[in-house]
Amino acid sequence: MRERMYPTPVQETGMLGHCAHARYVWNLALEQAKMWRAWQGPTPNTAQRMRQLAEARADHSWLADGSSVVQQGALRDFDRAMSGFFAGRAGYPRWRKTGVSDGFVVRDLRLQRLNRRWAAVLVPKIGWVKFRTHRGWSALTGASSARVTYRHRQWHVSLTTPPPAEVTSRTGAVVGIDRGVANTLATSDGDLLHAPGLTAAEQARFVALQQRLSRQVKGSGRRARTTASLGRLHLRLGNRRTDWIEQATTGLARTYQVIALEGLNTAGMTRKPVPRPDPDTPGAFLPNQARAKAALNRAILASCWGRFQTRLTAKTGPDRVELVNPRNTSRTCHECGHTDPGNRESQAVFQCQDCGHTAHADINAARNILALAINHPTGGQPGIGRDRGRRKPVTTTASSSLTRGRATA
Repeated sequence: MRERMYPTPVQETGMLGHCAHARYVWNLALEQAKMWRAWQGPTPNTAQRMRQLAEARADHSWLADGSSVVQQGALRDFDRAMSGFFAGRAGYPRWRKTGVSDGFVVRDLRLQRLNRRWAAVLVPKIGWVKFRTHRGWSALTGASSARVTYRHRQWHVSLTTPPPAEVTSRTGAVVGIDRGVANTLATSDGDLLHAPGLTAAEQARFVALQQRLSRQVKGSGRRARTTASLGRLHLRLGNRRTDWIEQATTGLARTYQVIALEGLNTAGMTRKPVPRPDPDTPGAFLPNQARAKAALNRAILASCWGRFQTRLTAKTGPDRVELVNPRNTSRTCHECGHTDPGNRESQAVFQCQDCGHTAHADINAARNILALAINHPTGGQPGIGRDRGRRKPVTTTASSSLTRGRATA
């Protein structure tokens, strides 16, 4: 649970000091680990680092002015990061920079309810800091710890609360969803959903800020202010898309009992193209359409395919989300099953070369996805398009075999 904080100017000064101390302790622990990797010398363990921190606080008053809880939390974060690296779950920890990794942990969490929409969290050596609440007080009381973050001049507190209950649905309805770029989501019922973006005025300001940034000297104050303005635009866009994803996934989870999606490898689809060395000219490379691929990658990431699937699965549970093989779903006629690359005349128009059926391309693909989920509920290889005979349109009522198998979902 992540909520917006509103500290006073005095509180903000102290919280920025906490961020600086947490960065310093993290970076010092990282330097010790790098020394061990370079010289194979003994590296301190957790208890030894805690004792070293106590000695440093005794010797340096500027460090002692900060909170020991915050500084010890930074060391515990570093220990978890190293454990994840050695277990193969994450990469090697990186240096924390100002404006990029500003934040700290509040372990002994204490919350205070102010009214229905406002609460306060007790920050060590700062006091009670107000934050906006969007859930009931019972959800907040289940939190065990909190993490405070600062980015683009905004403070947030993330509370480690138990996961919310899954959204239930007893409608018996099933739906197939096609994820795209021009239309973010297209359902088999004919609905088209679009992820929000920047407005025309915001896009013009974004381009102007990027042009200004390209002319400014690195490290200058003016460049820092331009970067902050760009960051605020990115933050506004991110909040807008997050709100859209939450509302869209909640609405789908309440409306449909089973939801069919394509099993897309978003990370692989947005990977950079491999360079193509020129065999005739050493050190030169052949064109690999990297610019066009970069534009497509930005469009895919802007559509939030991965985040949509993650949030939908978290709200419905894995038993109500059916993943199917996406092969040929956009090139197959839903009416007759004929598969042909020429069926899709454009991004939006689908016209079967065999039976002449016309439809919106994304909605046709969504109906094919639903048919695959019903015919192959385990996510196997699609059989759609293998025979060219006429098929009956797939029913989307509770009497289908897929819904009967998920009646207890």
